[in-house]
Amino acid sequence: MILKRRPILLALAAVLAATQAAGAADKHFNRIASFAVPDNMAEGEDRTRETAPEIIAASGDGMTLVYTDSPLGAIGRIDISDPANPQPLGNIVMDGEPTAVSVLGNMAYVGVNTSVSYSEPSGELRTVDLASGEILASCPLDGQPDSVASAAAPDGHFVAVAIENERDEEAGDGRVPQMPGGSVALVEINAAGLVNCDSLLYADVTGLAEIAPEDPEPEFVDINTLGETVVTVQENNHLVVLDYAGKVVADFSAGTVDLDGIDASDDGALIFNEQQAERLREPDALQWIDNDHFAIANEGDMDGGARGWTIFNKRGEVVYESGTSFERAVIEAGHYPDKRSDAKGSEPEGMEFAVFEGTPYVFLLSERGSLVGVYDVSNLAEPQLTQLLPSGLSPEGAVAIPSRGLLATANEGDLGKDGGPRAHVMIYQYQAAPAVYPTLTSAGADELIGWGALSGLVAADDMLYAVSDSFYSAQPRIFTIDPSASPARITAALDVTRNGEPALGLDMEGITTDGEGGFWVASEGNDKGLANTLYHVGSDGEIIQGIALPEALAQQALKWGLEGVTRIDNQLWLAVQRPWQDDPEGMAKLLRFDIDSGEWGAVHYPLDNVEQGWIGLSEITAHGAWLYLIERDNQIGAEAKVKQVTRVALDGLEPAPLGGELPVVEKQLVRDLIPDLASYNGFVVDKIEGMAINDNGNAWLVSDNDGVDDSSGETYFWSIPLE
Repeated sequence: MILKRRPILLALAAVLAATQAAGAADKHFNRIASFAVPDNMAEGEDRTRETAPEIIAASGDGMTLVYTDSPLGAIGRIDISDPANPQPLGNIVMDGEPTAVSVLGNMAYVGVNTSVSYSEPSGELRTVDLASGEILASCPLDGQPDSVASAAAPDGHFVAVAIENERDEEAGDGRVPQMPGGSVALVEINAAGLVNCDSLLYADVTGLAEIAPEDPEPEFVDINTLGETVVTVQENNHLVVLDYAGKVVADFSAGTVDLDGIDASDDGALIFNEQQAERLREPDALQWIDNDHFAIANEGDMDGGARGWTIFNKRGEVVYESGTSFERAVIEAGHYPDKRSDAKGSEPEGMEFAVFEGTPYVFLLSERGSLVGVYDVSNLAEPQLTQLLPSGLSPEGAVAIPSRGLLATANEGDLGKDGGPRAHVMIYQYQAAPAVYPTLTSAGADELIGWGALSGLVAADDMLYAVSDSFYSAQPRIFTIDPSASPARITAALDVTRNGEPALGLDMEGITTDGEGGFWVASEGNDKGLANTLYHVGSDGEIIQGIALPEALAQQALKWGLEGVTRIDNQLWLAVQRPWQDDPEGMAKLLRFDIDSGEWGAVHYPLDNVEQGWIGLSEITAHGAWLYLIERDNQIGAEAKVKQVTRVALDGLEPAPLGGELPVVEKQLVRDLIPDLASYNGFVVDKIEGMAINDNGNAWLVSDNDGVDDSSGETYFWSIPLE
């Protein structure tokens, strides 16, 4: 139930800010490597095929990672003997859809979906030797497996399998019940490490839930040291605890949560003043913390999604409920997925638990926010969020290796066919070092500030000001950034308005000051009727004036346009991203506008040549005797070739009138930014969009995270020397 919006002030003391201020001597998790899973394909294979690492596990010695890859119908292996330099060990074809994997020693137990239809589900549980890649044993299952857990329990080693028999979302209005119902399979492991099919039994979990009790859909399983298996029955919003023999020893509803101060509307604005009452938790992943307590990730499915996580004891009592606190931390880090506001928000889905050097941690994976929340659960009633880790695109599974101080996540998002990032496995190390990420946050602000898609930057009076682009079309904003903090802090957000209302129809790509407390903003045009426009904005955010390009120039525009603006006295310089119709190949315009006279002029800027994709300008900043520019291609990861800062001398720079031949400037390379981006140990992002330089010559750069839409959500904010 979504209630009517009302104004609300969210004054939160950020746990993340407090913990990061504790000192560099504290231990933190930092990403040390990323492995692009297409690299596990053999030579000659089509590497453009979709891949999706989902569930991930590690060998007993912690030297090998194994993950399921449903689109490829395989499991992949990675050598992490040197975790900072992971190496491919190849894929093992599963002849079906691998859905889950768990490991004991050097044996992997893989759930494989072999169903011919939703109404005729089937599967197999296979034993795979991780060293040789050989499938050593296989047990038929009477349904579709969705999760696998293995354990060395007091009564003997065994495997538990959640047999979901998932519903068809296109049938019966996508509701349960849809028969056949699911169950939990339990099978022993013999002394050789193989599953003993003769021992297979099915625990009956029907008739327990209030929602569709005849059609349970077990989602995730985990086993404690007593040999008890806890199960999430997601669509039924229920939790079940089974003993070693499959007897139900406890079951109870996952319950509901009242959410307040959330964004429940997909409207191109980050406004956190809505509520959802009695929201079903509908948990996905879960983990035992000790033999009496377990944690659940409340992703939601049919009707729910509580946007957080919960700790229960085996008696069904809630020991801890995060409410909206996790989602607010995601918001402050710039990872909030606004397009999921009307669904399940940041969608906590995956989870891992482990003890590192005596400290128990829960790792909570935000599927849509592409973040990992690291919680110290020393006090089960008051877990502390100690970190947020960047995790590629759509983290699905995680595995901790405390013996080596490592954590790994499987990130299933593969946008290769759309020119986006490929799917990755990412590796983190527990280090006596400061947390590297996030690099920018709104934690500690007087109110909750959502942000993302930063596209332009300017320095003034020891502060920086940034704009977000058209992703937030209903909420154009200018953000104030304090770069002296670590991480840098967004301290305020100024709405850009017309007649007191949000100024719709803007794509703010550049910003500079007007010298009087206000700003000039460059808004990019497109091929859908939005014109390239220069706006003068007052200190209160109200648009004072809009200045269109001269008609002769506007007629030459293509769908890409103004990408930056900077001021030198009474003149504004603007960068056009890529060549327009009247430009020679490989030449983009730098425009000059005289504020007093209203006259326009231009020069040509020679772009580098690229073999793949396109290249263009994304920022322009005046400092000293130079115009500094960001020049970049639109490629990601290993395909990225040009991300650089260049400069053009102002001495002798005289634009020519529009309509004629334009002088060509000479550019100098200032800095190759690819090593900077690679130092974050993820994949190299494509959009370096903002640059600001203060009077002392300190330069800052920021990347655009596309509002976390088909993006990892990672924003990089860092400083560089100019000389």
